[in-house]
Amino acid sequence: MNFLTQILIAFILAIIAGVIFGPEVEVVSPLGDAFLRLIQFIIAPLILATLVVGVAGTGDIKKIGRLGGKTVAYYLTTSAIAITLGLGMGYLFSPGEGVDIPEESIDETAAETEETEGVVDTLLNIIPENPFAALVEGEILQIIFFALFLGIAIAAVGERAQPVYRFFEGFSEVMFKITSFVILLAPIGVFGLVAPIIGDHGLSILLPLLQVILAVAVACIIHVAVIYTLAVRTFGKMNPIHFLKGIAPAGIFAFSSASSAGTLPLTIKNTTENLGVSKGTSSFVLPLGATINMDGTAIYQGVAVLFIAQFYGIELGAMELLTVVLIATLASIGTAGVPGAGLIMLTLVLTSLNMPLEGIALIAGIDRILDMFRTGVNVVGDASAAVVVDRKESLAEPGEDEEERRGEEEEGSPS
Repeated sequence: MNFLTQILIAFILAIIAGVIFGPEVEVVSPLGDAFLRLIQFIIAPLILATLVVGVAGTGDIKKIGRLGGKTVAYYLTTSAIAITLGLGMGYLFSPGEGVDIPEESIDETAAETEETEGVVDTLLNIIPENPFAALVEGEILQIIFFALFLGIAIAAVGERAQPVYRFFEGFSEVMFKITSFVILLAPIGVFGLVAPIIGDHGLSILLPLLQVILAVAVACIIHVAVIYTLAVRTFGKMNPIHFLKGIAPAGIFAFSSASSAGTLPLTIKNTTENLGVSKGTSSFVLPLGATINMDGTAIYQGVAVLFIAQFYGIELGAMELLTVVLIATLASIGTAGVPGAGLIMLTLVLTSLNMPLEGIALIAGIDRILDMFRTGVNVVGDASAAVVVDRKESLAEPGEDEEERRGEEEEGSPS
């Protein structure tokens, strides 16, 4: 039985168990919690080791600049498209019109979200005061910053830094092996994560907000089926069916765990082994994407803002809609890839439009369900960026990248 089938079976069994046993199925939640802890245990060292090797292995600082520029440009472009699509679905489904939500179903504490940092503070906080503290605390952006500078410095020093490079090269291989062991437990983790969600929520709180869920789900499906497949086919020169099949295990686990960062090890594994992306590109693009690429979250912002505006009878003009697009796109850079971060990002958007923050409480009950859809899109988007950027880099330097890719494909056939 292949890995994707195992995850699908675990997902279906989790839904059945949640419906049958209800809240009592909470007893299996330690299985999901344990798996998430294992994932969190490998994230920081995996990002550090693979990114250092990916950057230092290029040996060319100009190439690093090209790689970073293409990656960020791709992420920002798709995020802007995603928020626009979310707004379009919000108008199409009009989820906030005529909604009658029982007061007992509204989470009054949801509006008390953490205050969002400004753009300047967000950018400053990327620079770690203590890189080792960043590793301990799991600050992904700061770890990426440290790894980038470490890799650039190794490449700049050259031959004398080879012992340091070989250390990180060996360390990255060790982390990939540990990752492969942990990923084997993914089906068990999926069951432990999904069953309690179904058991706790049931259908009572979902039915009044079904249009919100439907609008987000349809927008996510369109974004993946149209935007990502077009990008992969046009710029990545890859068959979209092959792409979707190859990234499916990571996408399903992202849907179950609602954590882009938590899915990162599996995303790297699927992208390199199933899609043939070079380790150098995947080690650079994917950790960056897990932090700044939030297309699914952008879709959610568009639908949620319109839902709240319609619920309170607020009319949004062209300038307000443009503000939503700009703020949501830029805010995605500072949104961590962890469950629930979308609510903090939504706070920033609502504040910029002077809309009532209490509106967040209206959708708090189904936020976990929406988080599953948007996280799945985020992870598939990361993989599409890796495919596109890797293709562009192979065209820029065909000899070296194609040789590296062929060598990796010989080491392990796609699973």
